[in-house]
Amino acid sequence: MSLLEIKDLTKSFFGAHALRGASFNAEQGCITGLIGPNGAGKTTLFNVVSGVMRADGGTVLFDGRNITNLRPDEITRAGLMRTFQIARGFPRLTVLENLMLYAPGNPGETLVGAIWRGSDARASEAAIREEALRVAKRLDLTRVIDNYASDLSGGQKKLLEIGRAIMAKPKMILLDEPAAGVNPSLTRIIAGHIRELAQEGTSFLIIEHDMMLVRELCDPVIVMAEGRDFVAGSFAEVTADARVQEAYLGKRRWS
Repeated sequence: MSLLEIKDLTKSFFGAHALRGASFNAEQGCITGLIGPNGAGKTTLFNVVSGVMRADGGTVLFDGRNITNLRPDEITRAGLMRTFQIARGFPRLTVLENLMLYAPGNPGETLVGAIWRGSDARASEAAIREEALRVAKRLDLTRVIDNYASDLSGGQKKLLEIGRAIMAKPKMILLDEPAAGVNPSLTRIIAGHIRELAQEGTSFLIIEHDMMLVRELCDPVIVMAEGRDFVAGSFAEVTADARVQEAYLGKRRWS
């Protein structure tokens, strides 16, 4: 069953076409890989799907709902969450505060809730805090739980990105290069977390240049080029395609 459906998506910047009719589906329960050379339009596609940028044309359906050009907060509430290649967040908030901020139904999201802290609001905040502590423990962030996000290492910031996404209780997470700038041992840890979350029911669409990680995690794999989807199939199928080898993987074979 297709959870995310992208149809004829287009986006231009001052006449330069970043997306030229990209069309593909990401299935529920799958870890779908999205690969291609720099400039293929992968991150632009993520930005458009997640509401960071507006599409010029085309349609994005998520869980049967048209979410094209909705605001990012509306898309998040629909169950679609994304991370960024360069870890974001609030640098002067602690790890715990960053995690708590992304919980749905946070009582501090409204002016009244932020000012009037009744018993229900306090109970809700306590429950969110416990969930944030559980997520931090799962991702081995407990020892830095009171550190500012700006003080984390690059790998810890990547884990915090994933943790914030988990806190939003999404149906699908768009991961933008989760292994970029991360040492191999932490890459394996991140891969394990992604696999566990998928087994628990979270679907993924992952942009990644680390082909070993894509081979390990992703099925199917979609190749983009020049703003369009180019080839789709298993990792073995796409990397065996002569066009992919020649144009996008430098004729290298991953076996």
